[in-house]
Amino acid sequence: MQPKSGVNGTVVTEFILLGLVETPGLRPVVFVLFLFAYMVTVGGNLSILAAILVEPKLHTPMYFFLGHLSVLDVGCITVTIPSMLCHLLSHKHTVPYGACLSQLFFFHLLVGVDCFLLTAMAYDRFLAICRPLTYSTRMSQEVQRILVAVSWACAFTNALTHTVAISTLNFCDPNVINHFYCDLPQLFQLSCSSTQLNELLLFAVGFIMAGSPMALIFTSYVHVVFAVLRMHSVEGRKKAFSTCGSHLTVVAIFYGSGIFNYMRLGSAKLSDKDKAVGVFNTVINPMLNPIIYSLRNPDVQGALRRMLLGRWPLV
Repeated sequence: MQPKSGVNGTVVTEFILLGLVETPGLRPVVFVLFLFAYMVTVGGNLSILAAILVEPKLHTPMYFFLGHLSVLDVGCITVTIPSMLCHLLSHKHTVPYGACLSQLFFFHLLVGVDCFLLTAMAYDRFLAICRPLTYSTRMSQEVQRILVAVSWACAFTNALTHTVAISTLNFCDPNVINHFYCDLPQLFQLSCSSTQLNELLLFAVGFIMAGSPMALIFTSYVHVVFAVLRMHSVEGRKKAFSTCGSHLTVVAIFYGSGIFNYMRLGSAKLSDKDKAVGVFNTVINPMLNPIIYSLRNPDVQGALRRMLLGRWPLV
């Protein structure tokens, strides 16, 4: 995509990312912290993925989706953090126009798939707890693959729509982005042309991408709660609430930070608070997911322990 010229005829070929901190003395500390966070996130998610692949007990629909979620978490943090680390090392804060839009596209692609996969996981819990007799047929391998494929298709359409829409805007000086990666709210602020249609598009598509999944997740868990409360077995209740609780925690963190970031456009000038939300979206969420899903899950803990000790299960 070619950069657009602004109203004064200036062609913007690059943006300047201010990053997380502007004080030179703090950059080494930020670099070490985020490099460590990146390594922990990638290592944690790949460990979860490896455990799911090698442990027969984890060859179930829930962990099939969790494995894909781990891949998405690695992709999400890789789209943003390595480039930020390079900027900290080189003290170079510029990013080409095309690279900025590419980062925007891939970030929204991965986050969009995340939205739909979390919904698929809620549907899986609903079927497992509320429709156990038909669970194996309703959540067959073919259904699982279809749900993943549909998630990617919808997310790709969403990401492409926003990227094409933002490429139609004009940009002129200043071209400084007060953030550490390219995202819609920050680019809207820099545009010389009206962003009203783009913001309406963001709200409309956001309702489809976030509102509909949230409604489906909420409906699924209302049925799940009533089904669990009807269980006579205390152990069964604990196990059901444990698996559902992990998923609900991830959903709350994911959607909470996303709504704060995208559903308040035009309310106030973007500030350093948005950087904190950006850190939550790109680092904290992907880093917490493997911890949340393994913290109270003996099957995952056992698989990770056997994998670390080299005691591979016999398939």
